[in-house]
Amino acid sequence: MKKEPGDGFESVIIDTSRGKVECRYYAAEGTDKAVVMVGGIGGGFDTPANGLYPRLCMDLLDSGISSLRVRFRYPTDLAEAAMDVLVGIEFLKGEGITGFGLIGHSFGGAVIVQAAHNESTVRTVITLSTQSFGISPISSLAEGVSVLLIHGDEDETLPSGSSVYAYSMAHEPKKLTIYEGAGHGLAEVSDEVYEEIMNWIKDSLK
Repeated sequence: MKKEPGDGFESVIIDTSRGKVECRYYAAEGTDKAVVMVGGIGGGFDTPANGLYPRLCMDLLDSGISSLRVRFRYPTDLAEAAMDVLVGIEFLKGEGITGFGLIGHSFGGAVIVQAAHNESTVRTVITLSTQSFGISPISSLAEGVSVLLIHGDEDETLPSGSSVYAYSMAHEPKKLTIYEGAGHGLAEVSDEVYEEIMNWIKDSLK
């Protein structure tokens, strides 16, 4: 594993038997809580909603919550991408983290649900404009794992029905928000999405 300083984060490269997983780590001192964030099939460190992820990462530090942004090795392979998230969680466990939130956009929504299904320390899952393929494990997440689903009603890439479908399968506590006039990237409602997610994370990881 290699760490290098970046703009508010450490660049972390985790060596695995399946290749290197690149991450950006925003470390809060002395915390046992962290949020893992992933993008979609665009790959890289892409983020929805006008830079939502780096904004969340920096502001969560003020709340004593660490963050890890994970770059998929294969951003179209659901199983491999879920493995990347689980690798990131294992890294954070080594940093003293015991409670996790997961956030995923588009393809990443299904990825984090798959990861949460295989990791007992996840307390909340937040999907943004999620796809429906691969989302079914949401019905069997551990008791008490909260679910927040956010979508725009003008999403031309993945219809809001994908989130409605996921919501119908999820158990309580759960919430579905569909924003009027918002597209796949949720840029039109970036501030609203930010506020909703910040409040949800603070409540779920308190």
